[in-house]
Amino acid sequence: MQHSEAAYRKGLVDLGDGMISREIFVSEAIYREELERVFARAWLFVGHESQIPNPGDFFVSCMGEESVILCRDRAQAVHVFLNSCRHRGMKVCRYDEGNTTVFTCPYHGWSYASDGRLVGVPYFREAYHSRLDRAQWGLVEVAQVARYKGTVWATWDPAAPSFFDYLGAFRAYLDLSLDSWDGSEGGSEILAGVQKWLIPCNWKFPAENFSGDSYHNISHRSVDLVGIGPSGSGRRDMTERQLARRLQISFPEYGHQTGVYVLPAEEPVPPAYQHSPIVAEYFAHCEAERRQRRGEWGRVIGSPGEIFPNTALHPRQPRTIAVWHPRGAHQTEVWRWYLVDAAAPSEVKAFLRDYYIRYSGPGGLTEQDDMENWNYAHAASRGPIARRYPYNYAQGMGHEIANWEWDGLALPGWVMDLTEAKSSEHNLRNLYRRWAQFMEADDWAALLPDRAARAAE
Repeated sequence: MQHSEAAYRKGLVDLGDGMISREIFVSEAIYREELERVFARAWLFVGHESQIPNPGDFFVSCMGEESVILCRDRAQAVHVFLNSCRHRGMKVCRYDEGNTTVFTCPYHGWSYASDGRLVGVPYFREAYHSRLDRAQWGLVEVAQVARYKGTVWATWDPAAPSFFDYLGAFRAYLDLSLDSWDGSEGGSEILAGVQKWLIPCNWKFPAENFSGDSYHNISHRSVDLVGIGPSGSGRRDMTERQLARRLQISFPEYGHQTGVYVLPAEEPVPPAYQHSPIVAEYFAHCEAERRQRRGEWGRVIGSPGEIFPNTALHPRQPRTIAVWHPRGAHQTEVWRWYLVDAAAPSEVKAFLRDYYIRYSGPGGLTEQDDMENWNYAHAASRGPIARRYPYNYAQGMGHEIANWEWDGLALPGWVMDLTEAKSSEHNLRNLYRRWAQFMEADDWAALLPDRAARAAE
C-alpha cells in the first residue's frame, strides 16, 4: 500500500517497519494535542434517537472530554449542546437522561430552552439593566450533527466534511450494526440503558483491539470453554464462522476498519439461538429474509470494527456500539450501547439482554479478559526504560489486497484474508496511520485530499 512518510509524526508511527512508539500511549503532551487535533475535528458518536423519542427528552453524552447534551426540542429538532453554562461554566444538566422544558444552571440560575436559547437570567433588569443580549449567550452547539438510522453523530469542526463523506465506503459496514437482523433498513433500538465504567489505560488500547486484533485469542480460551454463546458453544456462533472466510478490511483514506466473515454462496446459515422455539424461529426467519433481501451481501457476517477515532462496532451478537472516551493519557471511560431489533418479540430481547451481560461490559466474561490486557500493558509502558522500546505491528505487512473477490462477492476496501494467514495487524496499522495523519495535518484538504479536489472543480 502506498503511504506518505511525511504523514508520520516525528517517527512515532513508523509504518515502513511496523513499529509504533509507546510514547503515543503514555505522553501527557501528546494526549493534550490529541484533544485538539483529533477529538475537536473528527465525527464522534453521541447517542441514539431511541433515547430521546419525545420533545424535551435529553441524554447527557461526551465528545472527547467535553460533556454534551443530546436533546430533542419542542419542534422535534435534535440538538447537541456543550453542557456548560455561558455565565461561569457550571454543568446545566447533571442528570444522565430525562425530560425537561428548560436546563437551569444550579450555580447562578441562568436557564436555557431545549433549543439552546437563553430564556432566563436572574436579576436581568436590576443587575444587567436589561442590556444583556440573551440571543448571543445561548448554549454552545456543535458545528454539525448527523442522524443515520437512529444513530446521532456530531463534530465541533465547521470545516469537517459531511458525515457520509467522513464514512466513505465504510458506510456499508456500519449498516451491518444498524439494520434489522432480517436485512431491512434501520429498525434497531437501544436495549435498556448505557453501561459506563473506567479502565486505567489510554483510549487507543481498546480502539486498536476492536479495530481487529485477531491475535489475542489465547486471552479468551477460558470463556470459549465455558460456552456462553447463543448456540451454546464458544463465545459467539462458532459454526457459521468455521464455514466462512475470515477477513480484515480497512480504508486508509478514512481510518475506519472492521472484520467480516463471508459465507460460501451455496452455504445456508447454520442453526443457532436454540434458547427457545420463539427465539430460534425469530432468528431462522431473519437469516432467510436477509439472504433474500441482500443477495450476495447477505453472506457477509459482521465482526468487530472501529470508526475513527473511538467508536467501536460489534455487528454480530453481542450487537453493540462502544465509545472509548479519553479521560487523560492514563484513563479511559467506556460507554457501551446494546442494540436489538425494535420489532423483535419481547422474549428475543430478554434472551439477548442476558447474553449481552454475559459477554460484554465490566461484568462480561470476554471484556474482563480484554480489560486486564489493556490495563497491564499500559502500566508496563509508563516507565522511562519501557518507553525506549517500540511496539511491533509487523504482522501481514505487504499482503493486503485491493478489490478482493471470492465466490461471486466483491468487497470494498483493502482486504487481508485471514483464512490461511490466521492473524494480521493490518487493521491496527490503519488506525495509527490515520491517527498520525490527524496529528500532522492542519486542515481537511490534507486529511481528505480527494474531497478537496472535488470541491475545487
